[in-house]
Amino acid sequence: MCTYILLTKMSPDMARQTKDRAELGRNWLEQVKEKCPEVKFIAHYALLGQFDFIDIYEAPDEKTAAKVSIISQANGAFSAQSLQAIPYKEYLELTKEI
Repeated sequence: MCTYILLTKMSPDMARQTKDRAELGRNWLEQVKEKCPEVKFIAHYALLGQFDFIDIYEAPDEKTAAKVSIISQANGAFSAQSLQAIPYKEYLELTKEI
């Protein structure tokens, strides 16, 4: 399994629905679990900055990670980026090869 970081920016309309945020989040998570049962979520945070949310999750491949982003966009995200993450120790090992 690969680790991915999902950075989500909500559309202005969705960002204004703060009272419904918990329900909207549950609906999104249920859809991800239904369409991508192999995805394992590690962490979920709300952000104060360029993005509204960050999710750290594991998925078997980039196509599954793309589905997570697409599900986010279908549920009101203005932008949803899934980035593959490499553990720092593994990154350091890669630098030794260069």
